[in-house]
Amino acid sequence: MTTTAQAARDARSLLFVPGDRPERFAKAVATGADAIVIDLEDAVAPDAKQAALEHALAWLAGGGAAVVRVNGVGTRWHTAEVAALATTSAALMVPKSHSRDELASVHAVVGDRLIALVETARGIRDADLVASSPGVVRIALGNVDLSAELGVDPASHAALAYARGRLIVASSAAGIAAPVDGVTTALDDPAVLATDLAATRELGFGGKLCIHPRQVQPVNAALSPSADEIIWARHIVESAPAEGVSVVDGRMIDAPVIARAARILARERA
Repeated sequence: MTTTAQAARDARSLLFVPGDRPERFAKAVATGADAIVIDLEDAVAPDAKQAALEHALAWLAGGGAAVVRVNGVGTRWHTAEVAALATTSAALMVPKSHSRDELASVHAVVGDRLIALVETARGIRDADLVASSPGVVRIALGNVDLSAELGVDPASHAALAYARGRLIVASSAAGIAAPVDGVTTALDDPAVLATDLAATRELGFGGKLCIHPRQVQPVNAALSPSADEIIWARHIVESAPAEGVSVVDGRMIDAPVIARAARILARERA
């Protein structure tokens, strides 16, 4: 598993694990997920929130790496969770991210290690502000909550095409890592996951949220450069001139093509 700082930016697979189930933390790591996300929010009942935070802190104090999804700004747990996690190196996933001021308030406590989970219509509308907010190193799509607000099927690619496109463009414009796609809720149908991953990859997402260990390896494979892509990228980088336009294998090669090849090789290294 990558370090916490790398995971926030580079993780392909981000696997949720309930914060009140500490016996599952090591098992989640063993799946090969690039990052585990200890969830203090949706997966934890109100009367278990404090215990979940303590379990997360104990895991991190013991040398475990994790992203931690805190409860949202304005909830009665948020301020204490952020303050406690400020003493750790964990990246924080902030739900219902749609306000630059709210994200700035979290950044002021923990610094540059926020994953902004965009899951409201307002967050999609203001995606540029979210992506460029202080401390945000990556944004992620909360497709289930967003779909509930919009009144559409969270599994519909067409219904959420605009939302996904907004996050891709906003991330690139802000100069942060490629965003993280939302969850696939079909747990026992590999074909559905494969279809979702094909769209995730084609759109330009760099990662995907996972809600079951079985999803981790398909996500890692789909969001890694293929052998053919790596061979192509190395050939372009090695063959292209330092500047100007050239022809390699009968195709025009210019600066944007070289930049794409360099990004593929950077993904391989990551």
